[in-house]
Amino acid sequence: MAIEKIVVVDDEMMIRKSLETQLRNKRYSVAAAKDLAGARKILSRDAFDLVFLDMRLPDGDGMELLEELAPKSDGPMVVMMTGFGSVESAVACMQAGAFDYVLKPFSFDQVEVVVERAASFDKMKLVNRYYVEEDGSEGSEIVGKAPSIQYLKEMVLKVAKTEATVLITGENGTGKELVAKELHKKSLLTDQPYIRVNCAAISETLMESEFFGHEKGAFTGATQRREGRFELADGGTILLDEISEIAPSLQAKLLRVLQEKEFERVGGDKTLQVKVRVLATTNRNLMAEVEKGNFREDLYYRLNVFPIEVPPLRERAEDIALLADTFLARQARKHGLAQAKFAKKAKQVMLDHHWPGNVRELENAVERAVILAEAGQTIDPELLGLGSASFPSHSSTRSGVQSVNGETGVEANTSGVISTMEEIERKHILHALESTGGNRTKTAELLEINVRTLRNKIRQYKLEGEEVP
Repeated sequence: MAIEKIVVVDDEMMIRKSLETQLRNKRYSVAAAKDLAGARKILSRDAFDLVFLDMRLPDGDGMELLEELAPKSDGPMVVMMTGFGSVESAVACMQAGAFDYVLKPFSFDQVEVVVERAASFDKMKLVNRYYVEEDGSEGSEIVGKAPSIQYLKEMVLKVAKTEATVLITGENGTGKELVAKELHKKSLLTDQPYIRVNCAAISETLMESEFFGHEKGAFTGATQRREGRFELADGGTILLDEISEIAPSLQAKLLRVLQEKEFERVGGDKTLQVKVRVLATTNRNLMAEVEKGNFREDLYYRLNVFPIEVPPLRERAEDIALLADTFLARQARKHGLAQAKFAKKAKQVMLDHHWPGNVRELENAVERAVILAEAGQTIDPELLGLGSASFPSHSSTRSGVQSVNGETGVEANTSGVISTMEEIERKHILHALESTGGNRTKTAELLEINVRTLRNKIRQYKLEGEEVP
């Protein structure tokens, strides 16, 4: 990221003062020391980004301090300085972990180049923690020929070349994140960072730090300054996945970033400017959340500049066979297995299935079948495991619900009326909670949903008077 705090360590006062002054004129925060003892004292008090370190100092060799700092993953980068340079000493410094090596006397233009290179290198290193690979790998394109998917692809192409904020909506498993990747890949920012934040997977107490970063000492455990995801995405794209899960206390700060393109780190007072293209996804009706008071109306309109809805799989049945064949080839390569073929009955079962988990459920079913299939065997319906995915009769023992069609797994109540998907989902979740003894984490893993979504469901059920295990 941008270099902010620098230490200059040199026993020659003229060089030390000159470098210190020039760096301060460029608005860097600078501390200076004339020996190793002073440098260690400064470095123990605060977190620094860069150290200009002289090779020869009154109380020892600068290489000693370099060897102390280099192994620290969160330590500063070190630029060695010397008036007695040689190829051997330069090689030794770089092997010991120095970022760069400069000879005295040097111009300030040289120093500026070194600082800029250090900033670029530091950003690249930090971005790699969260970077979403966009290398044209398998699964990176939207598959489908249904009219709704063709329309979606057209919308992606139209908005990708702009800087407009895009809100991608759709049910779980429809491929919202894949649409976001396509938007970035086809944008003018394709060679810039693409950072994803899963808002549902981050606790409310840590979300502000994840978004905006924090300064050393901002809270217990903040032992070093840390850059947030918005800072890492500067110049590129950030995906706010499941934006509906963001804590209400953070919505105003997010709105400010979208409007003003600026923020402060937690515990800091320096205002940082960023230029970021924002994409957001949600499986909820955000306007309904606005009406309930769970989501800010002004933030909703700021996000909903260009809405894209990803259709559920049941509304694009003509794509099921194409997707299944695509996943079949992909999973066979992934697991190093011979590619089998679907039996006619298996294809019909897939066409008849309701797919509550959408494309993700289909891919999981195909992967399971590929693993279970014997060499040379066709994939029969039972290998797909769609009976359990459709909520089989073992869950129907609760609340007087029974299966009316053993083949399709459709549920009805005792009066013969078909249950709604919401009723089926509720019974399935409650049954899963019972099977885990009420353990939320295990239940979420069993259902392949995140814990926060499960907690929201449980809260809703309790408000409606349901007895929750």
